[in-house]
Amino acid sequence: MSQLPVVLGAGGLSFNAGDMLFQLIAMLILLALLKKFALKPLLGIMKQREDYIGNEISSAEQKNVQAEKLLEEQRVLLKEAREESHTLIENAKKIGEKQKEEIIQAARQESERLKESARTEIVKEKEQAVAALREQVASLSVLIASKVIEKELDEQAQEKLIQEYLKEAGESR
Repeated sequence: MSQLPVVLGAGGLSFNAGDMLFQLIAMLILLALLKKFALKPLLGIMKQREDYIGNEISSAEQKNVQAEKLLEEQRVLLKEAREESHTLIENAKKIGEKQKEEIIQAARQESERLKESARTEIVKEKEQAVAALREQVASLSVLIASKVIEKELDEQAQEKLIQEYLKEAGESR
């Protein structure tokens, strides 16, 4: 490779300090203008966007906390409602059992009352039947005695007569 000496001003490369200084100043002015008119508003917009996003995140977090709180309240209310419904069901069962026992007890009392009434009626009917039977036996005895007295019969005839009157008395009942 051959080495060519680079000479300032030769071959199209030149070093001009004035142009360089002018370009440097123009660049600094351009940067200052960009900073003032582009970078500050851009940073302001970014700051606003950052604040907006931060507010949205905190708002979402607050809403999430509120939702969690409401969810917990709903869970508590649901639990209370379940407990209350369970209590109501248990109370209804107890009331039902109590009413059932009361109905059974009332039915037993009515049954006992009817049995006692029937017993009383049976005793009364029995006493009336016994009284009527005694009356019939007494009247038959008197009738038999009067017939026996009227006819003085031998023992066999008396027995036959008694049997006939008993048969008549049985048929008249």
